Amino acid sequence: MELVQNLKAKVKPLGKKIVLPEYEDARVLEATALILKEGFATPVLVGNPEDVKALAQKEGFNIDGAEIINPETYDRLPEMIDVFVEKRAKKGMTPEKAKATMLGDCLFFGAMLVHLGVVDGMVAGSASPTANVLRAALQVVGTKPGLKTVSSSMFVFTDKKQYGDEGMLVFSDCGVIPNPSSEQLADIAMSSVEKARKVGNMANPRVSFLSFSTKGSASSPEVDKVVAAVELLKERNVDFDFDGELQLDASIEPSVAERKAPGSKVAGQANILIFPDLQAANIGYKLVQRFAGATALGPLIQGLAAPIHDLSRGCFATDIVDVVAIAAAESAE
Repeated sequence: MELVQNLKAKVKPLGKKIVLPEYEDARVLEATALILKEGFATPVLVGNPEDVKALAQKEGFNIDGAEIINPETYDRLPEMIDVFVEKRAKKGMTPEKAKATMLGDCLFFGAMLVHLGVVDGMVAGSASPTANVLRAALQVVGTKPGLKTVSSSMFVFTDKKQYGDEGMLVFSDCGVIPNPSSEQLADIAMSSVEKARKVGNMANPRVSFLSFSTKGSASSPEVDKVVAAVELLKERNVDFDFDGELQLDASIEPSVAERKAPGSKVAGQANILIFPDLQAANIGYKLVQRFAGATALGPLIQGLAAPIHDLSRGCFATDIVDVVAIAAAESAE
């Protein structure tokens, strides 16, 4: 995918380090070998170096050049324990529990490497449920200042160049929150814009809050939720254009926008679509994939204080490589 290739070229001179904590998954070792071959980042593996190297050799992957951190002998383990106790003190965390977590759960250890700045991001989930990855991320790294919501974005690429940014649109939230509140929808919009800028190099984000109503054409609690999200975002003085509530056709089709939402800076030219709930988002992107032959990248986690990404357990090694490039790009200032 051209977008990912551009990200790799962008981050290659930056020397970014991304932790891949699930080395026992052969796909992670294969991805490590591919990343090293391409040279756009340094993969960091978590485990006993002898075990990691032995498994890589057995699977036939050359991981020379990868960093391997052994939690059992890591010199910053005491610091990790202290930090985790401090973060979770109100939840009854003790040094003994913190040590057991850091040594027994590679996701928490990897997330702590991110939090302490040892690495620039984490990519995990090929061998773990999404809930486990997000739990480690939230308990250790937390949400980005000013946000309370972890969500996701999907980059959708079509050959319909008249839509979005030359055929590229961002759909959110396609993977995390089943029924977001108004405040969560506003958070999702802000996170999606940041994602579009850092990953998609989107110069002029235009956000549409989608509904089955356009500017009061229908009334229901579902519409009210979207309207309230728009009002909340107005109070935040954000640096991008947004509008809502808008139907999909009014969001992306100029001729419809002229009739339904005249004067809008977004209607007819939206490139970021905020769906009212997960059902609509999931259905929406899969319709575009099947009927328009679109390709999709994601869902990509957003809203965290540092780049931590979840993988599908059915992913390929090349998918892991692509997400590592995205995490590296997001960590670049």
